[in-house]
Amino acid sequence: MPGLIPEAVLEEILSRVDIVELIAGYIPLKRAGKNFKAVCPFHHEKTPSFMVSSERQIYHCFGCGESGNAFKFLIRHERMEFPEAVDFLAKKTGVILPQSIPQDRKTVNQSIQLYKVNELACSFYTQNLRNPEHVDAKRYLRERGLTDETLALFSLGYAVKKWDALVSFLRQKKAPLQVIENAGLVLPKDTGGYYDRFRNRLIFPIKDVKSRVIGFGARVLDESLPKYINSPETPVYVKGKNLFGLDLAKEHIRDNDCAVIVEGYLDCIIPYQYGIMNVVASLGTALTVEQIRLLKRYTHQVVMIYDADNAGELATLRSFDLLIDEDMRVKVASLPQGFDPDTFVRQYGIQAFRDRIDAAEDLFDYKLSVLLTRYRPKDVHGKAQISTLMLSTIQRFKNAVMRTEYIKQLAQVLDIREEALWQEIRKLKSPSVSTQEVPSAALCTNPTERLLVKLMLEVPDCIRRVKELLEPSDFQDAQIGRIVSVIFDLAEQDKPIAANCLVNSVEGEGISKIIGESVFSPDEVSIEDRDRILDDCIQRIRNQGTRLKRQSLHEQIKAAQHLGDDERLQSLMREFHHLVRSSQ
Repeated sequence: MPGLIPEAVLEEILSRVDIVELIAGYIPLKRAGKNFKAVCPFHHEKTPSFMVSSERQIYHCFGCGESGNAFKFLIRHERMEFPEAVDFLAKKTGVILPQSIPQDRKTVNQSIQLYKVNELACSFYTQNLRNPEHVDAKRYLRERGLTDETLALFSLGYAVKKWDALVSFLRQKKAPLQVIENAGLVLPKDTGGYYDRFRNRLIFPIKDVKSRVIGFGARVLDESLPKYINSPETPVYVKGKNLFGLDLAKEHIRDNDCAVIVEGYLDCIIPYQYGIMNVVASLGTALTVEQIRLLKRYTHQVVMIYDADNAGELATLRSFDLLIDEDMRVKVASLPQGFDPDTFVRQYGIQAFRDRIDAAEDLFDYKLSVLLTRYRPKDVHGKAQISTLMLSTIQRFKNAVMRTEYIKQLAQVLDIREEALWQEIRKLKSPSVSTQEVPSAALCTNPTERLLVKLMLEVPDCIRRVKELLEPSDFQDAQIGRIVSVIFDLAEQDKPIAANCLVNSVEGEGISKIIGESVFSPDEVSIEDRDRILDDCIQRIRNQGTRLKRQSLHEQIKAAQHLGDDERLQSLMREFHHLVRSSQ
């Protein structure tokens, strides 16, 4: 169950909300039989494949696989956190949330204070930049090609040379000193009192997806060091959990179904100013899992453009494995040596930059080209180093076809037998690669198991029959096994089993998709055929379990024979014969 909100409260909200009415408030729905259909709001498509069930109160897209209930729709479409979605629907449906729901009021109030003081600081810095006295800062930005509209859009500012300009301003606004310090805007003096952290620097406000100022980056006006200093991490700002410019770029990312990732503030701002608006900056040299998951709210495709130097190449390579693990499709756009996106656009223009993005390399090609320049591919040790580093990335792909194709390409480039590379990749012990065989087909939901879930959701009387003959562990798909386990538990407690509530009750990535596929499955089961189909599904699952158990015992018997373990061999043989007799 998500969070600490009582399950009964969630069920009460879901029982009162009409998901068709809710979703129709965001996208146009058209009736399609007993369901409703629309163009999916979560991916680009021409033919509508997004279905909404009034009866089951869930949605499912057959194009991208997105599924869920009313809470999930608000979380995905409006980027709400789960408690926000609950609060929103509670107010909409008239459900009173119990006061016993734990909330850390102190933490909430602290965050509110930090947001307020950051907004005050931001307004102070932007006002400084408008002041005619500070012509050097304005001239610098003009020379970098920024327009007044861009300065205002990104709320750019200037920190003056004085030691206490900001702290004096904030104290005049009645901001508590402790809050100002907690926000990282000032530093304590050894002799008492405080002085401003940022002085004589350009200010780049860092905002979260809701456009709240959470921190600042500050750059010198010349080439002195350190070139940049940034806000320390605070309760509202964690560098690795935010992306610069995402508040402005998020809708463009969703519209383009792609995010362009750069490294620095100006690398993000300049392309945005000239029309490439699906761009964000990583606020560091390498992406984090949290930043990638933040992007996944809007797209599963990224083009990376880091600085064309050794550090930039390393940052890009380090990000690959995380992106692949999060099932993101990755390309890399290269720039000439010595250029970053900011300088490239200013020298060659935005169209040349756009051409680089359009010509972005597949991550496999990019990583291999980098490694071929660092190691000698004709030397046996060089081949070993290149293959090891490439295989560490290839083995992370969940799709067997992609792994196979990349292995084939790598073998051709290095002039190595594919079998040798498969031997090496098995040593890596990736969960994506079988240790028993070379590539296998990608796993998919067992249609028999999915049909059985559909029957139990549509006809509660079927649950008793399934529960008599099957255990959750009998289901080969672990996620379906968890769904069945929860259905059994709910039936045991005589609780209603609704698909929209089940989405909340079962934890696991892909659970809502399985439930959605089951509900919207085109398999129509007539009342006359239901019992026959139910028994057939149960028997198939039992037969499959028996077959797999026999295969497992057969392998164990061979291993015991090989090891000469007679005692274990006799025990396994008895178990095998018992299994054969019981299945006849």
